[in-house]
Amino acid sequence: MSFSVSARRLTAAFAAAGAAVLLTALPAAAHVTVQPGSVPANATDQTFAFRVPNEQDNANTVKVEVDFPTDHPIPSALVAPVPGWTDQIQTTKLTTPIHTDDGDITDVVSQIVWTGGQIAPGHYQDFTVDFGALPDGTDQVVFKALQTYSDGTVVRWIDVPKDGQPEPEHPAPVLKLTAASDASASAAPSAGAAPAASAAGKSSASSDNTARALGIAGVVLGALGVAAGLLLGRRGRGSAQ
Repeated sequence: MSFSVSARRLTAAFAAAGAAVLLTALPAAAHVTVQPGSVPANATDQTFAFRVPNEQDNANTVKVEVDFPTDHPIPSALVAPVPGWTDQIQTTKLTTPIHTDDGDITDVVSQIVWTGGQIAPGHYQDFTVDFGALPDGTDQVVFKALQTYSDGTVVRWIDVPKDGQPEPEHPAPVLKLTAASDASASAAPSAGAAPAASAAGKSSASSDNTARALGIAGVVLGALGVAAGLLLGRRGRGSAQ
């Protein structure tokens, strides 16, 4: 009897450990993010991707809406086509124009919506956008996103993360603007921007791979716990006989 009880306790311990690994690993890759997550403040002609993972088990993502800030506006955007998806860019008129060497800008991007395609469970999609310029007077750009599923569920990625506080349940995609690069990088922004984007992409890929590895480890650990419990239970019954 005591052997059987010990087996059940051991099985429960393995299962709990596996569940703990899964709970800590899976959410790390489940947020809507902007890639890369940071660039120099004076970078121009940057290409970014809004990465949208499907975090549901039984529904496809069928619509993605990204709202652009109007307090620190992005003047223009070019959207790369995504097979199976249709994109629509919305603009808004500024009360205070943006002054540039090419003239004043009064209409800026306020929203991009992608529809018509599907992101299946266990997959993600990158929606690539090229910004003509980044806003001045801020160290971050917050994009609020809405993700609609085929079952009607809408996940609102609109909570702004705050330094020193736990990450919110549904954080908005945030682009960090770091200190301006030097004059040589500014003179050739495209050449200086590519390594930053590449490094951020590698970092993101590394984080995703780590999350996946931890998730797999959790599944394996849980399976081992169940197997150990069955084996010990059988041995306990054999000893009792």
